[in-house]
Amino acid sequence: METLRQILSPDFLLRNSVYTSVLIGLACPLVGVFLVLRRLVFMGVALPQISSTGVAIALCVPMWLGILQPEHAAHSEHLLAFLGSTVFSLSAILVLAFLDRRRRGLPEGRLGSAYVVAAALSILLLSKNRYAEVGWLDLMKGEIITIDNVDLILTGASLAVVVVALALFHRELLLVSFDRAMAITLGKNVVAWDALLYLLIGLTVSMAVLSVGPLISFGFLLIPALIAHLFAANMRQFTIFASLLGGAVSFVGFCIAYRYDLPVGPADVVLLGVIYGVAFLARKILRLNRGGGRPSLA
Repeated sequence: METLRQILSPDFLLRNSVYTSVLIGLACPLVGVFLVLRRLVFMGVALPQISSTGVAIALCVPMWLGILQPEHAAHSEHLLAFLGSTVFSLSAILVLAFLDRRRRGLPEGRLGSAYVVAAALSILLLSKNRYAEVGWLDLMKGEIITIDNVDLILTGASLAVVVVALALFHRELLLVSFDRAMAITLGKNVVAWDALLYLLIGLTVSMAVLSVGPLISFGFLLIPALIAHLFAANMRQFTIFASLLGGAVSFVGFCIAYRYDLPVGPADVVLLGVIYGVAFLARKILRLNRGGGRPSLA
């Protein structure tokens, strides 16, 4: 109870980190449900790591060119990181989606290779950048550092754009994801709607990686949606439950990490994993008791 009182205090030193974690926890599952719906789970794992590689490369560019004095350019550094993250996220999702549509090669192999190479490259690049290593390497490991007011506002504004777009175009995005053939029959421009969805996913991943690192990002992209998928009877329940679960777990995970002096990212993801395991067993027991199948997400 004392830990909760400290975290909820207006004077709490890491309050912006708490707010950002909860924002990410609420927003990531909203795009994560589309990754699950489209059976792009591996992409949800690979994208945050690829995005972090964009961050690492962007942070190393000034050092390579010798055009920036890092100690006087915190916000310039953050802007560079955001640009690198966004460019790599959008490029990766477009290329991988294009190859998947063309049925070229083995999708799981591409995504697995992209993930492991991106992870290794990120660590190598940041380990050679003494300035970036101070905070960014910790962020890549899931240790949320202090977030200032400007970064919190930018994160909140970016995620708000994603949430509003998903709310406005939810029906069209759902149709092209759930029943592509029907969308084509109805004359929908599936390419345009796909592009919008990929843009929203890329923006969400970029902001999540930039704010809380890749570990928390892919944890909240996928696991809340997978848990909600076990019980949801329709898309409304699927989306709302996944988002609320992500927000709740991000807060509880932060409390646990703060109380026991643990890195926030691993604490959040392990907590999600435990909940997923319990939910999976509960679903199995319910199915055995009822003797029936699970409802369809229509």
